[in-house]
Amino acid sequence: MADLSNLAGLVSEPSGEIDSSVSSVSNRSLRLAEKEKRKGVADPFGLAVKYLSRVEAGTVVRGNDELERNMVRVETVALSKGLPPEVITVLLDLALSLNAGTANCTRVLKFLLPATVVPQEAIVKGVSWLCVGKMPMNAQVLFVRWVLTVFDLIDCKDDLRSIYGFIFSFVTEENLFPFICHLLYLLTMREHVHPYRVRKLLDIQAKMGRQPYLTQLLALYKVFRPDLVTLSLPSRVRTGFKNHNSTWKVALCAVQRKNKSAVLVDQSLSLDVKEKPSSRKRKLHHLAIPPLSSAFDSNSNKKVFRLQELRSFKELLENIHNIELPAQMGSLLGSALALHYLDCVQDESAFLRLNFWLGHSLQEEFLLCPVDGSSDNTSEAWRFLSTILFTQQFLQEGFSSTESFLYKFLRVWDGCLLRPQILDLLSDIPLMPSFYMHKLLFEPLKQLYFTSTVFFKCSVIECLNSMLVKWLTWHSVSASEGGLDISLNSNSTITMTLSGFMDSVMELVRFVGLLASEGLRLENCHVLLLNQTLAFYETVCDMFLKYSLPLIIMPPAGVFYPALFATDSISVDRLGYIMFRYRKNLTLAKKQEQQREQTFHISRNTYKEFNRNLQAMVNSMWNSWWCSPGSDIEIDKDLIALSKVAEPWCRFDLIHHPALFSYAIEFHQRTGKYWNWYMEFLFNQGFDGLNNFIQTNTGHGSTLNSQEDGQPKSQP
Repeated sequence: MADLSNLAGLVSEPSGEIDSSVSSVSNRSLRLAEKEKRKGVADPFGLAVKYLSRVEAGTVVRGNDELERNMVRVETVALSKGLPPEVITVLLDLALSLNAGTANCTRVLKFLLPATVVPQEAIVKGVSWLCVGKMPMNAQVLFVRWVLTVFDLIDCKDDLRSIYGFIFSFVTEENLFPFICHLLYLLTMREHVHPYRVRKLLDIQAKMGRQPYLTQLLALYKVFRPDLVTLSLPSRVRTGFKNHNSTWKVALCAVQRKNKSAVLVDQSLSLDVKEKPSSRKRKLHHLAIPPLSSAFDSNSNKKVFRLQELRSFKELLENIHNIELPAQMGSLLGSALALHYLDCVQDESAFLRLNFWLGHSLQEEFLLCPVDGSSDNTSEAWRFLSTILFTQQFLQEGFSSTESFLYKFLRVWDGCLLRPQILDLLSDIPLMPSFYMHKLLFEPLKQLYFTSTVFFKCSVIECLNSMLVKWLTWHSVSASEGGLDISLNSNSTITMTLSGFMDSVMELVRFVGLLASEGLRLENCHVLLLNQTLAFYETVCDMFLKYSLPLIIMPPAGVFYPALFATDSISVDRLGYIMFRYRKNLTLAKKQEQQREQTFHISRNTYKEFNRNLQAMVNSMWNSWWCSPGSDIEIDKDLIALSKVAEPWCRFDLIHHPALFSYAIEFHQRTGKYWNWYMEFLFNQGFDGLNNFIQTNTGHGSTLNSQEDGQPKSQP
């Protein structure tokens, strides 16, 4: 019995241990269950996504409070913080499968805002649902529009390009056609352009006419395969893709900014809205240059070298034939090496895509979203335009999209917003036919010029001077290469004859002459405006000798006489230099005409204008008779007598001229009254323009500093 009792005692002890162990396990399970419960309460979004991922076909939608409650939870988070990639995949599958009904399909697509990126496989699966043909047409259109909106947030696009043929098959759907053309435009590479696709698009064009979106796609096809697209396309295709996604974009930008995501939204690729500026007052949403990113998966079999991997110019040269263009063409603007590549290869498709990106960025953010004046928005726009300026100066040519934007922007510009950048961009505008210049450039500039301050007037004259120099430089390069026709742009097929070029230059010079004459009258011959005007005519007077352009245009009286009678010595000296250079150019032109070495002839009226101005200047400054009979400034003697000015005829000679009188007094106080010594003293003050003018036209000048075309000359 004792043994048994001992055995019982031995058995009872383990039983107690087992009971306590079971109790502890049970408590642990309760704790875990409670923890999971608390976690579920703390993360209603996760539970809502989990619920929506389990919704199956045939689920009752009407009156389903649980479905509605979970849908609201997800929608709230999406509109405030955006959705992570895995949730995008779940919700896109839910919407396009129609498991939650047609109404919820469109509802989900409208709040499907990514917080970071969009998985490529989600888009590919979405296209497969599109091919099933179950969705109503409005849902199909909404899906393709959503893809266009988030296109630059797709993590990579190689799989999407591999189903190019499936996407192309939807060009026969009339309602989808504009959006499919846009998507194909963004996906197209050289290997996608085949004869049967070109024929299909041309057949559609024959039925529908020249639609802008179809023309854009055909233009891109023609860049890749000009042998297949023989159809002539307009050289300046207007915006082909309309933006119907502005609501998405505003919400998407708000989410991106709130999350401070490293992935940037490409605003430009979701195209512009019909103009309703009065009802849309949005801030600048995104003008940052996107980072370089690959268009292919890192595991792709393609043997390419990605631009973002370049670290030196040597690497660029070694891999130049294997370099892959980035997914976002705008990212080229932020990389000097990428610009070197763009300049070296001269890839027309790259320029076309970059022009497309730039055009819509500028259209969206400046024409449709005026800056509200806040410092953040203005500084962002300043950096963006400065980057474009740097790129154009690096490539030494402007973008056609920037040019088109400027023509539209000038009509709504107040003359103050980002003035230095806008005027610098304006100076990069390439040569255009004269019949376009008045409507696109002169009329809006004239309105701004005459209603602005003198400093704005100076900026406009300086801008147009820079524009003229670039046009003349472009011409001189073309002339040195022996071509009569001048190409307006290295990536354009448009050319202009020499006579057409001369007409455009003449219109520009005459326009500046009009602005300067009226501006000087309105501003009482302000010295800054006068000097900017004379800087312009320093370019004009040397067009024949310096730029090989057989065109000489004299300054109007409203510019010549304010400079001749100016009160500052710099203006008078610059006028002397200008007249000296005019004489050099006209002398050479006359000599070549006599020797029959040129086709174009300088007008006799030009010689008459020069001689009249020359006579007025020599009479005023040298002969001491500034109002000679028959001149432009002839004044009645009785009227002069009423002024009671002693010896009025010599008030503008080299001694009494208001701009030089202080030098005459200084010389008299130092030395005496010898005329030759005074001339030497005056020209040693740095008045090289006057020195050259006096020496050339009178035979007198400084014996030390007389120079003609940079070569020292002795006094005759």
